[in-house]
Amino acid sequence: MDGIVAAGHPASAEAGASVLRAGGNAVDAAVAACLASWAAEPLLTGPGAGGYLLVAGGGWEPVLLDFFVAAPAAGERSPLVPVDVSFGDATQVFHVGASSVGVPGTPSGLEDAVRRWGSLPLADLAAPAVALARAGVELNAAQAYIFEILEGILLSTPEAAAEFTRDGRALRAGETFASAGLAETIERFGRDGAAPFVRGDLARAMVDCVTAGGGTLSLEDLAASAPVARAPVEVRYRGRRVLTNPPPSAGGTLLAVALAHLDAADAPTPAALVEAMAGAQAARTPEFDAQLGSTTHVSVIDAGGRACAVTCTNGEGSGLVVPGTGIHLNNIMGEEDLNPLGFFAAPPGRRMPSMMAPTAVIGDDDEVELVLGSAGSNRIRSAILQVITGVIDHALDARAAVEAPRLHLEGTTVYSEPGVDLTALPATYTRAPFRSRNLFFGGAQAVERDPRTGNLSGAGDPRRGGASARA
Repeated sequence: MDGIVAAGHPASAEAGASVLRAGGNAVDAAVAACLASWAAEPLLTGPGAGGYLLVAGGGWEPVLLDFFVAAPAAGERSPLVPVDVSFGDATQVFHVGASSVGVPGTPSGLEDAVRRWGSLPLADLAAPAVALARAGVELNAAQAYIFEILEGILLSTPEAAAEFTRDGRALRAGETFASAGLAETIERFGRDGAAPFVRGDLARAMVDCVTAGGGTLSLEDLAASAPVARAPVEVRYRGRRVLTNPPPSAGGTLLAVALAHLDAADAPTPAALVEAMAGAQAARTPEFDAQLGSTTHVSVIDAGGRACAVTCTNGEGSGLVVPGTGIHLNNIMGEEDLNPLGFFAAPPGRRMPSMMAPTAVIGDDDEVELVLGSAGSNRIRSAILQVITGVIDHALDARAAVEAPRLHLEGTTVYSEPGVDLTALPATYTRAPFRSRNLFFGGAQAVERDPRTGNLSGAGDPRRGGASARA
């Protein structure tokens, strides 16, 4: 059995696959792909982000490593800056600026994952990403679309404009994103690990950048933040075990609720999927409010059957780029859905909730059949749900399951892509069809192992320019 990587960009997937070819395991490959995504998907993730990593299979005890963004210190803050972002057939308002920055966890989380499960030196895992950031990555159509819709954020500060725009507008398809500062930052991570980001000069630079703009991120916040290992949530579906993200994240629990509803149905028809989503929606509490944002995911199965799924997000980015470092800081504290009682209600140090849900499906042989995750804010759980049902109920391989048209329930409105048959949907629901496939419906990256043959297939979501690469 060969190893395979699915990621949000061909360069990210290839970086992970190259590590598998060099003898690395699933976590080594996932970390290398994540670091490469800092250069290949720079608006979705980076050293100023947070995330979650799940391991399972091949003799590994299932563990969910939580290194998501935490609330920073209390204090007086500058006003949040609202920015409208249009998906064409839907619009969202995001809030950016210094006060939107939460405590990043990605450097500490990736270093801890390699310490726990990795087999190669961190510098080797960082090397492909350093090369990408230094030489530059040409924007494909999907990345250019993300740059386009987030242009208001990219133009919100001189530092972001210098990093991500040209001639007063966002970079376009065919143009190259390169960052000498980001290359140096990734190289530092490979050499020194997370220490510079939590107690060293990079920590001080992040704090200085935020406080100069009126935010409250402190050195104490960064030093106190650390990854937390948790037991995954587990739910049965069609005789299989599905492992996903536990509280305080919301997404995994809501996915488990939807799977439990759907497991009682005869078949995952569009109407049944909507009812399962409605059941999960009804289970939501204020603590389950989700982060809406620019997110990326990596899925890996290695030759030993070990699986790693890691989802990271920068929100949409705060617009604050730390001078000389290429670090675009997150805007997690500026997300309305994270703050049902108002912005900044979370006490300092509390992990913010999220819909991110790295997930593994375990078969009868106790080995991983499917490992996946998605970007897409509230649509994360619906994207994952539909990829799982595509593989298990419709016997699709990973690519067909990821590329299949999707629907999503929000309130009583059912959003759908072309090809979804909603004729049996009760009239109580409002239909909101999209004219074409859209990243609104998530960016799922999945790797599937056929339990009969052991063959692997992988797919990156074309909605976000994803790709897979085989070792």
